[in-house]
Amino acid sequence: MKKVLLAVSLLTALCLLSSCMMISGSGLESMFGSSSADSQPLALGKQTDDGDTVTISREEYLNYQRLQKFSELADLYEDAEKYFFREPDTEKMMEYAAKGLLAGLDDPYTFYYSPEEFQKMLEDDEGRYVGIGVMILSDVNEDTCVISRVFKGGPAEEAGVMRGDILYRVGEDLYVTPENVNEAVNIMRGEPGTSVDVTFMRDGEEITFNIVRREIQVNQVESTMLEPGIGYIALYEFAGEADKEFESALDELTEQGIDGLIIDLRDNSGGWVLQAQTIGDLFMDAGDLCYLVYRDGSEEHLYRTRDGKTDVKLVVLVNEMSASSSEILTGALRDSADATVVGTQTFGKGIVQSVLQSGDQGAGFQITVAEYFSPKGNKVHEVGIEPDVIVERPEGDKGNYDFADVEKDVQLRTALEVMREKLK
Repeated sequence: MKKVLLAVSLLTALCLLSSCMMISGSGLESMFGSSSADSQPLALGKQTDDGDTVTISREEYLNYQRLQKFSELADLYEDAEKYFFREPDTEKMMEYAAKGLLAGLDDPYTFYYSPEEFQKMLEDDEGRYVGIGVMILSDVNEDTCVISRVFKGGPAEEAGVMRGDILYRVGEDLYVTPENVNEAVNIMRGEPGTSVDVTFMRDGEEITFNIVRREIQVNQVESTMLEPGIGYIALYEFAGEADKEFESALDELTEQGIDGLIIDLRDNSGGWVLQAQTIGDLFMDAGDLCYLVYRDGSEEHLYRTRDGKTDVKLVVLVNEMSASSSEILTGALRDSADATVVGTQTFGKGIVQSVLQSGDQGAGFQITVAEYFSPKGNKVHEVGIEPDVIVERPEGDKGNYDFADVEKDVQLRTALEVMREKLK
């Protein structure tokens, strides 16, 4: 009976992560109320020894099969508890069971947050945390984690970390992959004034820095006038209050009399879709920002924009690290706001995730729920967005120059030339 109760407990906890339905109380009674043949759970049409046929609902039978699988996990739990040579940390065992359950979906964008990890994720979204001051883009195709942004004035920049470096190892023995990057981030966080050894790959060579952690204040937007009539906004991530920062920057540029705007989404790995919706709404009339397609083929037109748009010409600047919400916004502005896309092929992350709380201890999880398409039905996932004007960075150029440096930044310079043509 202990194993049965443990299996039910495990199933209850893990259902919060797998979105499965819990079986009813009556269903549990039919399964475990008695060991007699009359009360055993049977498949539709299965006969008892006396020739009677017992039927149960399909839902109850599927839940019974699911419970049988969790019974095996309960066996393993009991054996570990019985035979392990130290008193086991059962809370940690359950946490890793949850991590493993979602890892079994074989999706690098679906994973479990412990209460501590979930809280740190929320702090990130607020734009303030204690760490080394880098933004990381996980490339599941190359199985690498690339530094897409080094925050100005932060400890990583002061130590010598550069955009384009590959995060290789944290501490002595954690070799970083897209699957364990959250663990690496947790290690790089800590108390202000403490340090961590972080190793990067740069041009095929290992470089290790001892970096002192401190509080990082993240700005998501920078803006300026490039020349009379042409404004420039760089949007680094859809997080914190990025949408409000963007709208405030647009208001300031509008007051200065812009006719054209260059939106720079290079190295922007994404974030909250609702923020992309808010920003897209500034430049689009009523319609779809994108639409979602679920595994059963059904569509949902959830992210809609309204009439009343800012009357400016648009150029959107992207590169191979522009992903997720960046691609949603880029596709929408090209399809519905006559934006010209400049740069290189985008990353190709055309799926969306939901972030949900799990249980009552502060844990949570992120899970991929749907694929998205641009307003005109263009596929993005594993394809990306091909720019209207393709501009590669020169060999050896890793973007290590000042903000809005038109002379050194060949992609921005080209975007400016394209805008001049649009405004003629």
